[in-house]
Amino acid sequence: MSLVTSEEQRAVCEAIAAWASAQGFADAARARLDKPGDESRDSWSVLFGQLAEFGVFGAAVADDQGGLGATFADAAAMIEQCGHDLVPGPIGATVATAIGLARSADPRAASLLESVLAGEVVAAVPASAYTGASVIDGGTVELGLVPGYVDGCVLTIPVAGADGALSWQALAPGSVAVTAATQSATDGATPVARVSIAGVDADDLLPLGGDAIVSGVLHAALAAYQSGVCRWALDTAVGYAKVRTQFGSAIGSFQAVKHLCADMLCRSEQVTSVAWDLARAVDDALAGGDDALAGGDDATSQLELSVLATDVIVAQSTPGVTKDCIQVLGGIGFTYEHPAHLYLRSALAAAVLLGHAHDQAVALAGAGLAGARRAFDVDLSAVENQRDKVRVDVAHLAEVSGDERRHRLADSGYLMPHWPQPYGLAASPALQLLIDTELDAAGVVRPDLVIAGWAIPTILQHGTDAQRERFVAPTLAGDIVWCQMFSEPEAGSDLASLRTKAVRVDGGWSLTGQKIWTSQAHNAQWAICLARTDFDVAKHKGITYFLVDMSSPGLDVRPLREATGHPKFNEVFLDGVFVPDDCVVGDIGGGWRLARTTLANERVAMGGSGLGKEMDALLRQIDGLGRDLTTGELQTFGRLFADAHVGRVLDARAVTAQLAGLDPGAVSSVRKLIGVQHRQSVPDFALELSGFNALAWPESTEQVIQNRCLSIAGGTTQILRTAAAERILGLPRG
Repeated sequence: MSLVTSEEQRAVCEAIAAWASAQGFADAARARLDKPGDESRDSWSVLFGQLAEFGVFGAAVADDQGGLGATFADAAAMIEQCGHDLVPGPIGATVATAIGLARSADPRAASLLESVLAGEVVAAVPASAYTGASVIDGGTVELGLVPGYVDGCVLTIPVAGADGALSWQALAPGSVAVTAATQSATDGATPVARVSIAGVDADDLLPLGGDAIVSGVLHAALAAYQSGVCRWALDTAVGYAKVRTQFGSAIGSFQAVKHLCADMLCRSEQVTSVAWDLARAVDDALAGGDDALAGGDDATSQLELSVLATDVIVAQSTPGVTKDCIQVLGGIGFTYEHPAHLYLRSALAAAVLLGHAHDQAVALAGAGLAGARRAFDVDLSAVENQRDKVRVDVAHLAEVSGDERRHRLADSGYLMPHWPQPYGLAASPALQLLIDTELDAAGVVRPDLVIAGWAIPTILQHGTDAQRERFVAPTLAGDIVWCQMFSEPEAGSDLASLRTKAVRVDGGWSLTGQKIWTSQAHNAQWAICLARTDFDVAKHKGITYFLVDMSSPGLDVRPLREATGHPKFNEVFLDGVFVPDDCVVGDIGGGWRLARTTLANERVAMGGSGLGKEMDALLRQIDGLGRDLTTGELQTFGRLFADAHVGRVLDARAVTAQLAGLDPGAVSSVRKLIGVQHRQSVPDFALELSGFNALAWPESTEQVIQNRCLSIAGGTTQILRTAAAERILGLPRG
C-alpha cells in the first residue's frame, strides 16, 4: 500500500509520475555525482516551480494564504511519489518552511511564503537539524553540511535558546553573509554544501510558527519520500524477478528470491505505515490551532511520539529494502547505469540525517517507559447516531457478570456483532468499532471464542439451517467448546497432503487417521475436521469438512507436552469414528475451499493502547529491575517499542481502509510476519536483562521457549513468506 488514500491523491500522483518520467532525474543524479558543482538557482526554481504547480508545497497551507487548504496527508502522498521517481532537491525542507511561514506572526513572512509556495525560492535545513539545534550568538556560525543548498535559498535553522528551548528561524536570501562550498554528495538526488553564516543578529532571523509542527513536517516529509524509495525498490526487484530466468525458470520462482522479496515487502510496509501515521499526527497538530503551536498539548505530544517511532523505523528499514533490491537484481543492479544504487544512496543519506536513530531510540524508550502511547482515532460519524442506543445496551450488559453476562452478550448480538442476525448484528466496520469503544468504557470484556471464532463463521456461511440451529447459539452461550483437527504428522504447512480418510458408510462416514497439534482437544465437545473422501483426485480436491463429536467411540485424545513442559496441545487418533451425514459442512470434496474462507464481513478491531503481552511483561520486568537501563539497553527497548508501534499502526491502517470500503491489501500478511519476529525478539531482550536470574526459570526464560511456536503455528514463517511473495507480489510458483 502507498500513502495514496483518495482518487484526488491518485490523480495528482499519476500526474507527478508522468512529469517525472520525462525529466531524466536518474541521469541528472549520476551527472551530479560525476561532477559536483554549484547548483544553479535558476534550475532549482524551474524544477520547484513545476512541483509548486502540483501543490506539493502549498497543500497544507490555507487557501487564503496562497495554499490549497488541503491536508498534510495530501502533501505526503505527493512527496512519496517524488521519492518513487527520485525527484531531487530539498522538498521536505521547503514544505516544512512553507508551513512554518504560514503560521508565523512576523509580518515579513507573507512575502517570503508567496515566493516559497510558487517554487521561486527553495529552503534548505542543516543536516544537524534532524537531530539537534544550532547556537547563534553573532559572529560566524558553522551550519555544517546543508543538503540541497543553493545560492539564494532560504536557510531554515532550529536555534537553541539560552534556556535550551528550540525555535525554528528562517534566514531570507541576502539577509546575511553566507559562505558555501559544494561537496561530493552521497545522495545524487540532493547536492550538499558545507555552509557557514556570518554577522547574524536577532533582526535577521524570521521566526516560524509552530516549532513542534515544523519539526514534525520535516521528519514526516523525509519518511514519505523514503516510503516512495522503498516502493520503487520493491516494485523493481519484483518486476525483475518475474522476467529474469536462470536454470530455465524465472528467478522469482526460487524460494530464496521469494523470501528476499517478502522481507522487502514487510520493511517497505513498515516504512509506509509510520509515514502514514506521522502524516496523520501532523494533520492532528495542525488542526489544533494556536494551542498546538504552543506545544505541550496532546496533539503535539502525540506528534513528537510519532516522530521518534518513525525515525527509528525509517533509519533501520529503508537501507535494507534498497540493499535487497540490488541483491535481487544481481550484477545488473551493481552497475552505475542502473538506478538501483541511486535509491540506496538516498536511503543511506536518510539514515545518516537521522543519526541512524540512536538518540531517537533512547528518547522513545524514555517516553514508552513513562507510559506514552500513540492514540488512534477513526471517523465514526456514520454510526454516531446509534451511540446512545449502544450505550444503553452496554449498560444492561454491565449490570451482571459471569454466565449471565455471557448469555446477555450472546442474546443481544454484542458478543460477535459482525456475525449475521440473529446470532450477531451484521454490524458494519464502523458500528463494530463503536460497540468496542462503549464496551471498553464500561469495562465489559467479551469472552474469547478461540477456535469457535473460525468454526462458527464457516457453519454460518456454508452450513445447513439445522447445523446453524444446533451449533451457533450453544457455542455463543459457552455450552460448546471447539477444537480444530486439521494438521497431521505429514501435513502441517502442506495441509492439502492430509491422509485421514473418510469412507462412506450407512448414514454417514467412517473417519480413520491421526491429527496432531490439536489445542483444547482434551476440553472440547466438538471439532472441525478435514478428512479425505477421494484419493483419486488432485490433493486440494477430495477433502471434506466434517463436524466431529469428541465423545464419539473410536476417538482417542492423548496430551502432548510443549517445550515449556505444559500439556497445551494433543494428538488425536481416529479409528473408525462415525460422523453422520448431517455433520458434513458444504459439499463432499469441497472442504479445502471452506478451510480457507471466512465470512466476508470479518471482525474489525482497532485494538487498545496496549503493546502486547510480551511488551507488557517486559515493562513489568524493567519496573522491578532495581536499576536504570544502560544507554545500549534503552536503544534496544526503544527499537522494540517502535516495532510494537508499527504493529498498532498496521492495525489502524487496516481498520481505516475497511471503514472506507477498501481492501487492506498486504497489511494482514505483513502484520503476521513482523508480529512473530517482534514477539520473539522481546523475550530475547527480557532474557538478557534477567542476568543470572535467567538460570532459575523466570517468566522471561519460559517466554523465550514458548514463543518459538509462533513462527510455526498457523503456518511457518517461511511458508508465509512464500505465500506473501506469490499471492501479494505475484511471483511465480516454483
